[in-house]
Amino acid sequence: MAAIARIVRAVDVPVSADIESAYGATAKEVAETLRAVADAGAAGVNIEDTVAETPDSLRPIAEQAERLAAAREGAGPALFINARIDLYLAGIGPEDTRFEAAVTRAAAYAEAGADGIFVPGLTDPDTIAALAEAIELPLNVMAGPGAPAPSVLERLGVARVSLGPGVAAVAYAAARKAALALFEADSYEAVEGGLDYGTMQGLLGTE
Repeated sequence: MAAIARIVRAVDVPVSADIESAYGATAKEVAETLRAVADAGAAGVNIEDTVAETPDSLRPIAEQAERLAAAREGAGPALFINARIDLYLAGIGPEDTRFEAAVTRAAAYAEAGADGIFVPGLTDPDTIAALAEAIELPLNVMAGPGAPAPSVLERLGVARVSLGPGVAAVAYAAARKAALALFEADSYEAVEGGLDYGTMQGLLGTE
């Protein structure tokens, strides 16, 4: 919560916090988490339906809907709750059953008080378009190499695009490349073209 509040103070755009499964073993604890997130100043959250303790499994729909309803109660009406459905990301169930399962979950999550539906792991244009048509809430997908371009996703009906860990992964790859060039290639070529100090200070400065 302290990190969320610090980020909110540092930027001029709305902050959406990925709070995983909402850090609560019970619906009551989920409500407490969301109350704290709202108090920290976040504009929205992602809440996933994965069971963290059991990889590649999802919470039963009724249980997840109860948790989302508690999240809504704790957050109040203003905070945007993006309900994440991990069927495609985790590859759960036969492939030909995932679409209907996602639509069923989306309907239950909407009724529980979610504001948006997030379906990571989905890149097929036809399926994305069909899902955007089938659910009543704005659709969020996770994009990157191999996914349709942002402008195409917009035409398919997607309302929100996430890069997930993509930007951080590229940054770590650049750091690794620079280190390997120094240690193994006797070269500084990999650190050419970096941002100068003035630009960095300007990006990180606060008024």
